[in-house]
Amino acid sequence: MANLNEALCLAPEYRDYVWGGNRLRPAIVPTAEAWVVYEHDHITTGLFAGRTLGEIAQEYGAALLGQRAFSRTGTRFPLLIKLLDCAAWLSLQVHPNDEQAQRMEGASQFGKTEAWHFIEANPGAEILCGLHPGTTAPELAAAIRGSALLDLMQSFSVKAGDSILIPAGMIHALGPGLLVYEVQETSDLTYRVYDWDRPATAGRPLHIEKSIAVANPALTGQMIPWRDLPDGEVQPLVSCQYFTLERLAAQHNPIPLDTHSESFHALTVIAGGARIEGDGWQQELGRFETAVIPAACGAYRVIPEGEMQMLKSSA
Repeated sequence: MANLNEALCLAPEYRDYVWGGNRLRPAIVPTAEAWVVYEHDHITTGLFAGRTLGEIAQEYGAALLGQRAFSRTGTRFPLLIKLLDCAAWLSLQVHPNDEQAQRMEGASQFGKTEAWHFIEANPGAEILCGLHPGTTAPELAAAIRGSALLDLMQSFSVKAGDSILIPAGMIHALGPGLLVYEVQETSDLTYRVYDWDRPATAGRPLHIEKSIAVANPALTGQMIPWRDLPDGEVQPLVSCQYFTLERLAAQHNPIPLDTHSESFHALTVIAGGARIEGDGWQQELGRFETAVIPAACGAYRVIPEGEMQMLKSSA
């Protein structure tokens, strides 16, 4: 078995949905999503080129995933990370938690708690996230069945650099003019509550009763605002039981990092470029390129190539 001591660069998988735009693949419009860290993504460099991330997780276990993730989800790769280009409103939707997912969809299913970081935001961009305080479960159920959910939703203005946690059970929707980094549990279970009167199709059905079963009317959103970072600093953005999301910013100063064998690090450059160096390996990353650093790699560092911003997720 080869030594798992190198960055694993990944080729994204793309999804072309009705609300997608032209920022992820300008030659293929609409492109809605790039799945940049996904268990079926193929590795593009090094000893493991051509194999999938999920295959390496099955073979190497904690050496890739880290002890913390391995103890929770075994050899299943625990996160799904996407880039989303929102040219139109996404549906209002809600996700089940782990217990609900297993009960409603099958024992092998995971719930879907997620977080968003807004890479770009057009003037006036907004999201819908959570309900007005005091909304009751019967009021919510009646609004969902009566297509009156918009009257209960909270709206947030969005700026580039903002972030927000979306726990399972919170109804939400992304608005137009947003380029979004999304980290979530290794699940894409989505119950569509309202789709802006678009015709329901086999590929975009509504899930009215399932949405009512999992929606939590007490959940409301809280935006984490952008702040300037000194050269070479790391900003914690979101932390929950499933993942941690941080932003790295540098212009000249290298950023030392260490997995401590606890978790892999998923690195996505969102501005500029960087070189990542570990013990006997190095890897260049440009904008929107992603690499997974196996937990077994331990200490490494990120060296900016010009002004650089990067997002780091771990489990």
